[in-house]
Amino acid sequence: MNIRSLTRGDGVVIGAAVLLLIASFLDTFDKAGSPNAWDNLGLVMSMYVGGVAGAVLIVLARALPQPLKFVGLDLGQIGVGLTVFAVWTAFWSTIDPLGAFDNFNSLDIGAGSGLILGLIAALVLAAAAIATPLAPALQAALVPAPKPQAPQPYGAQPAGGYGYPGAAAPQQPYGAQPQPGQPFGQQQPPAAAQQPPAAAAPDFSPFWFAVPVARPLFAEDGSAAPIAELAPGTWYLAVEQRGPVLVAQTQDGRRGVLQDTSGIQRG
Repeated sequence: MNIRSLTRGDGVVIGAAVLLLIASFLDTFDKAGSPNAWDNLGLVMSMYVGGVAGAVLIVLARALPQPLKFVGLDLGQIGVGLTVFAVWTAFWSTIDPLGAFDNFNSLDIGAGSGLILGLIAALVLAAAAIATPLAPALQAALVPAPKPQAPQPYGAQPAGGYGYPGAAAPQQPYGAQPQPGQPFGQQQPPAAAQQPPAAAAPDFSPFWFAVPVARPLFAEDGSAAPIAELAPGTWYLAVEQRGPVLVAQTQDGRRGVLQDTSGIQRG
């Protein structure tokens, strides 16, 4: 499961589900000593447990690397349906708390704090579940993305390398001649290392993205063998843009080049 794939909308769904669970332990009616929802199996299962179960399915579908389906429906779709059903039950239960039995009761009994708070929580839960795929503000990552390390300037020496105090200079192979302009005793770097990397976009900012289908991630050195495969339903961090391609970072910290960026979903 990938917690970083959760969005702000998922955070609202989780908070509303917790509020709905708390409301199930409050009074159902506005009379002292009235029972709570757990004394009414039909009410607690359809309104409270149904809404919480819908929230769990929505968050689970978002966090799993591969989408799961039941009878042809995605878990997130089933969860949204349960949240809407919870709102439907909460609305009519709040309007008519006693249902058909109020004709046999002479007391004027109304909805208690459990029903009222449950209706509010169910409304927020269903609204967040429906609006998250539509509102860009709710699609932002719930957990902030880690700041990528700044790339080392081309040509800079790493700490402890040649030229630093206390560092031993690399030895020149026996019989090898130094290149013109090269300090004595320093080896000539390979030709591939002398080539500067592709220029990155100057106004690029890291962002989270997901791929619509499985796509290979290639090494940054240009080798043809992929180092990983990006799976749909999982959020990855784009740390750099090089022309039409992206340098992406997987959940385990591996970096590579995503050559096919068509149809990606930005987080």
